Amino acid sequence: MIDLGVSKIALIGAVALIVIGPEKLPRVARMVGTMIGRAQRYVSDVKAEVNRSMDLDELKKMKETVEGAARDVESSIQTSATDFEKSWDEATNTALQEPPSFPEYQRPHKKWRMKNSATPRWFKQRAGVRTNAQSGAARVARYRAVKPN
Repeated sequence: MIDLGVSKIALIGAVALIVIGPEKLPRVARMVGTMIGRAQRYVSDVKAEVNRSMDLDELKKMKETVEGAARDVESSIQTSATDFEKSWDEATNTALQEPPSFPEYQRPHKKWRMKNSATPRWFKQRAGVRTNAQSGAARVARYRAVKPN
């Protein structure tokens, strides 16, 4: 752009003061300032639009790559599914040709509900085998020595 130093701006201001005059100079300076502001806003809008279009192009490229990857995954899944269906059909066809075999039914022995090695109650009592479950607190209360009053 134009290289404006302090000395050049002072020279332009002095020429403007002489040409325009001291009465109209503030109004012209305000108008020049607003024009420069509009120009800066216009340039920033153009830059933003260019950046948006570049981002849009990048997004389109990214979208195309993602869609290509999705198509590749879909095709691989379809080929895997067809391979699975073929192997499933082969497995089911061989399974249908051979009927399943079940073991032959055998009647239970006589008195099958009764235990064969039942121990009599008198033997359990003599050997000290517990037949009734008792909680810990009940056991402590049962065997605790009784305190005299």
